[in-house]
Amino acid sequence: MTTHGDPATGLGTPMVGPKTPITDIRFDTGDIPPQSSSAGTPDADAAGSTPAPSAVPAPGSGPRPPTHAEPAAGTAEPDLREALVRLRTVIDTTAYPLTLPGADDSRHLAAALVAQLDDYLLPRLARLDAPLLVVVGGSTGAGKSTLVNSLVQARVSAVGVLRPTTRSPVLVCGPADSAWFRQGDLLPGLTRTAEPGDRPDTLQLVAAPALPAGLAFLDAPDIDSVVDTNRALAAQLLAAADLWLFVTTAARYADAVPWELLRTAKLRGTAIALVLDRVPPAATDEVTAHLAEMLAAHGLGAAPLFVLPETVVDGQGLLPGRLTEPLRSWFARLAADSEARASVIRQTLDGAVTALVPAIENLAVAADQQAAAAQALDLRVHAAYRAARHSVEQSLRDGRLLRGEVLARWQEFVGTGDLFRTLEARVGRLRDRLVAAMTGRPAPNAQLRTAIESQLVTLLRETAAVAAEQSHAAWQAHPAGAALLTPELARPGDDLPERAERLVRDWQRGVLELVRSQGGDKRFVARSAAYAVNATGLAVMIAVFASTAFIPTGLEIAAAGGTTVAAQKVLEAIFGDQAIRTLATRARSQLLLLVDQLLDQEAARYLTRTAAAGVDAGPGDRLRDAGRTLDAARTHAPSGDDPGATGPEVIR
Repeated sequence: MTTHGDPATGLGTPMVGPKTPITDIRFDTGDIPPQSSSAGTPDADAAGSTPAPSAVPAPGSGPRPPTHAEPAAGTAEPDLREALVRLRTVIDTTAYPLTLPGADDSRHLAAALVAQLDDYLLPRLARLDAPLLVVVGGSTGAGKSTLVNSLVQARVSAVGVLRPTTRSPVLVCGPADSAWFRQGDLLPGLTRTAEPGDRPDTLQLVAAPALPAGLAFLDAPDIDSVVDTNRALAAQLLAAADLWLFVTTAARYADAVPWELLRTAKLRGTAIALVLDRVPPAATDEVTAHLAEMLAAHGLGAAPLFVLPETVVDGQGLLPGRLTEPLRSWFARLAADSEARASVIRQTLDGAVTALVPAIENLAVAADQQAAAAQALDLRVHAAYRAARHSVEQSLRDGRLLRGEVLARWQEFVGTGDLFRTLEARVGRLRDRLVAAMTGRPAPNAQLRTAIESQLVTLLRETAAVAAEQSHAAWQAHPAGAALLTPELARPGDDLPERAERLVRDWQRGVLELVRSQGGDKRFVARSAAYAVNATGLAVMIAVFASTAFIPTGLEIAAAGGTTVAAQKVLEAIFGDQAIRTLATRARSQLLLLVDQLLDQEAARYLTRTAAAGVDAGPGDRLRDAGRTLDAARTHAPSGDDPGATGPEVIR
């Protein structure tokens, strides 16, 4: 085996940056928007910046003292673990349900961060002295399982020619460390088992006596597996690693997928080592030099690189001990040096925590976009139904409703003298009943009331239909709205006609009550009783259809043939000029109030869909606030120089 550089000098100087266990999510620090200046963080820690790399000391040299910004006077140091728990809650309760560009990426990122917090950050913060976990990852057929078996000198992970071979992950540790991994704090979503299997939700635990305490290897599924669950599991496991050991081959070291993962590891500050496997002896220098150039170009030039030549395995399927000895010795020194292990853990842990802040800003921007889209959809609906309300109001003011059937029945009601007779004596009611019984025709006042109802119901149905069409078209033009639409939203609710008829009847009854209460002690009420109230109520309903409260315009006189003037004079004689104005104004207000309620019910068919989507107000602010709290906790965290200490004391 040959090495790139000197592995004994440490684990390289990876950069600290955004971290995610999902390989499909890409982080570009140049794409991360800067945090608001209100965050209160130092410029060097602003979102999108990349902290200077920090070297991990060689085993035995001890950790490098961290530097911290001084907390503001009079402020308590935030607790890092408490800040992470709060952040997890905020991320987990922030939804991205609307179909917007990048929404899928935001959902994946949020799920990835929650998984990373559960699988690694919170368990590791609780036990900084737990064994160092080395996750062995790589491409299909790179020889990961063979390498793990060779490092622990036992066949603990299945090896075969069929791909993919590793279906469920295998974790190998020393007997003394079995209890820690068995209790399930790390990767709590995986069920522990002692037997091999092919279920992706299980973790096989194997104790290897040859493996020293303080170190564990996890053989992960292929990062480029043809099985989706394998790829997702591999990404999840890599996110729970204290150290990534990437295995590739001379034939596949330039493949895109491994380099995307290495780029992610560099950006989020994970400690990395590489193994170049199955290198033809004649091509060792050329391939190694090229790979070293690629590592340097990706900012990973200091990562140790171990080179294994082509060889044959022994009868147990293990690589020759002389070839794996440099790598086994390197890990043995790391396992024996508690300070070196603690330094690796702190480097990866701090890189992951630091990376959360800009990642949270990305989520906050996406959450703001969701809230803005939901608000925009609602505003379009409100605008359509406000226009419908205005159309109804305008129809009441411009004399439009005084035409057609309403006009004909009003002229009949007034022109035949019914209005005046009914206002003069109760005998009019008896006469109309007799006429109706003999002719089979309803009394003129009943016909007028029916005509008013029909005209108003038609108006309400037409305006509601227009509003529904406008709302549907507005949502159809919006990507989030189009995904929420259903065909029935393009038209009013199926029960609108019945609700509109009920509305008009309720309004007509209200007008009669208004006339009765407004008349009070007027002598006509006493003389004419209920029938006079009904006739007067009809006149007031007609007044509602005139823009000037029964002071007719030229259009209204032309429409009503002057009959409104005659009715006005009679009503004014009974109630007085101001009383008539008040009656008409109040009746119109009551009608418009009922119309508002009806249109609100129609608009709610749309608005309930955005509400049901679950977009809260101000989700971006909550995320940013949690991010600022975390950044403050990370910056002000105590140093925790004791590598055996437990709890949230993590040095930066």
